[in-house]
Amino acid sequence: MEEEARAIKKGSRVCLTGAGGFVASWLVKLLLSHGYHVHATVRDPCDKKNSHLKKLENAMENLQLFKADLLDYDSILAAAAGCEGVFHVASPVPTTKVPNPEVELISPAVTGTQNVLKACSTLRVKRVVVVSSGAAVILNPHWPKGKVMDEECWSDPEHCRMTENWYCLSKTLAEADTFKYAKENDLDVVTVCPSMVLGPIMQPTLNASTLFLINILKGLRESKENSLYHTVDVRDVADALLLVYEKPEASGRYICASHPIKIRELIDTLRSIYPNYNYPNNLTEVDYGHLVSSEKLKKLGWKCRPLKETLVDSVESYKEAGLLNN
Repeated sequence: MEEEARAIKKGSRVCLTGAGGFVASWLVKLLLSHGYHVHATVRDPCDKKNSHLKKLENAMENLQLFKADLLDYDSILAAAAGCEGVFHVASPVPTTKVPNPEVELISPAVTGTQNVLKACSTLRVKRVVVVSSGAAVILNPHWPKGKVMDEECWSDPEHCRMTENWYCLSKTLAEADTFKYAKENDLDVVTVCPSMVLGPIMQPTLNASTLFLINILKGLRESKENSLYHTVDVRDVADALLLVYEKPEASGRYICASHPIKIRELIDTLRSIYPNYNYPNNLTEVDYGHLVSSEKLKKLGWKCRPLKETLVDSVESYKEAGLLNN
């Protein structure tokens, strides 16, 4: 009976927003490999930066690209029509400082998410998986010192504004709105909060966390602080998103973070495998902040790769793409 239910799910139709991005590209690949029919939204289906999606296995038969904009409700409604589930992955992640955060970050994240949720309500979608971020968890100065952060911890919007951490603010507001809307409209929504996502790239455009690692390899990283980061493999994030979609018992939010590591340890690990890069030196010690826990996700059945595998696969994909040549 369980196998039969899984087979029915595998043949179902799902929609995925922002399909050309780092995490979304791997999720498209995973969904296609599991037999799903995928409606993938992109800004321009003819743009070369989305061509990697068309080359994926089963893409010819089961992948359909839709031109859509998160701020255009009708385009989202058209893309999600006929779908049992929706994965809302699209959200602006800046690689540089944004001059107008309200317009460039907060409005697309919040209004875009609202449009997706409204379309899902209209279409009576069975389950919605929203990709939030660890950024919506960790910026909380009121969290007890030394206590591991779990799904009960939320970034404080006022603190985000005060410190001008606009990305954290955009993800926090969008996720909070998600649960408010879901409760008021009886919509089955689950959120996943990935930490810093590393791993091999499929898309031709550079995302923020990929740039972070490339800048370490090139010695270009701006901050010289020995900060603590929680990393997770992009393929493990895709696995987590499919897991919370397929597991009926999944509910609420899930932190998706596998390996806490300080910058010095990250550099030492990379240097031991790739000794010839121009790594940053003279890091200053700082208070490392809180650890976060993915126990809730692991109890659902999530497993993650070793960090070394993620780093090697990342660097090899950058080399293949010619990103480390100068």
